[in-house]
Amino acid sequence: MKRGMRWRLMAAFAAFTLGVTLLFGLFAMLFVYAVEDRFFEQLLAQEALRQRQHQAALGSWPTPQSPSMQLHLAAATLPADLVDQFTREPGREEYSGTDGRHYHVLSLTERGKPPLLVAEVSQILLVRPMEKFIFGWLVAWGLGLVVLALALAWWLARRSSAPLERLAAQVARADPACLPEAIIGQDRRDEIGTVARGLDALMTRTRSFIEREQSFTRDASHELRTPLAVMRVALERLQADTRLTVDLRGQLGAVQAAVLMMDQTVNTLLLLAREQEPVPQGEVAVLPLIEEWVLVHESWLDRQQLRVSLHVNPQDRIALPAPVAQLLLANLLSNAVAHGTHSGEIRISMDSGVLCIANPSAAIPDGAGAAYTKGAASAGFGLGLSIVRRLLEPYDGTLEISHQDGVTLARVLLSSNGNPKNA
Repeated sequence: MKRGMRWRLMAAFAAFTLGVTLLFGLFAMLFVYAVEDRFFEQLLAQEALRQRQHQAALGSWPTPQSPSMQLHLAAATLPADLVDQFTREPGREEYSGTDGRHYHVLSLTERGKPPLLVAEVSQILLVRPMEKFIFGWLVAWGLGLVVLALALAWWLARRSSAPLERLAAQVARADPACLPEAIIGQDRRDEIGTVARGLDALMTRTRSFIEREQSFTRDASHELRTPLAVMRVALERLQADTRLTVDLRGQLGAVQAAVLMMDQTVNTLLLLAREQEPVPQGEVAVLPLIEEWVLVHESWLDRQQLRVSLHVNPQDRIALPAPVAQLLLANLLSNAVAHGTHSGEIRISMDSGVLCIANPSAAIPDGAGAAYTKGAASAGFGLGLSIVRRLLEPYDGTLEISHQDGVTLARVLLSSNGNPKNA
């Protein structure tokens, strides 16, 4: 388990706590300012009521009782730092003056019109002198809550990540050759226990699958190769019999070619079934492998009346292990013979490290090279070229198939080192 999960959880808790603190701090400041303004509004309202009663009874406006209040019968008599603001915005009830002065204004008759009751409240403000203290108090408590949230998040993350870290470490150490017998954490009654039990069941099935696969590969290697070797030897002896007719020799050649293809298929599938070992491999010469394949399949080529045109230099090499290169060439050449035009020519060349095999053939289907993609005349399952691609995949190689002017071209492109990707 990486530390990122723990830190993300702590950051989320801290951000949430900080957001809530700021929100309620804002609400608190709005509340105290609203209470303060309401207090001044009530003072003005009480004085305005007295003023109106006195004017109604005696026909004149009295002097305000509070020394912080003044009565102005005209806007021109307002304080200098208030008159301009009032002229621009006569409907307001609160104004800020210079030198820290602060005014609350109430019209005694029509709103925004004299006579005006003005209270200069800078000396009796309650909140403004305490702003620094209030902000400091909110910041201190906010930081304290953030620290508390971080501690809580760290504790929760530790409780949840510690078993996950042990589980992840056990899974990371797991090797296909030696899978863990029991996954830790299965006794837990939470999501971690569910994951651990699921992984344990998966490991059990995987262990059983590996054992079956290894047994199958071992048994198939013996049980398939042995009869093929016997058939190959028997066919070679029959081919040497001088009493055979030409027709029988042709039929034996077809059987012999089929046996060779079966042997090649078995070797390819067994190679694909094995796990690729990350062992660095060098390069292997291409020409001897091609010549060996042509000699072994000479009778098959004769029956198809196919010619092999080699444009490969003795120094041309392919960046693959020898067994893989041999199976790669065998699959591509067998595909060229099986699907090539009768009496045509198979052209094999190497150009700048790229192996090219071209043969005349009918048009290939769209998506040629993908599994189960085959032409209408193909008797197989459309797996030949997909197997070639699987052979190349661990070595960062690619197979390109194209068809133009009645010629199918297969190009094999490889990296320069020929090492498996996991090396």
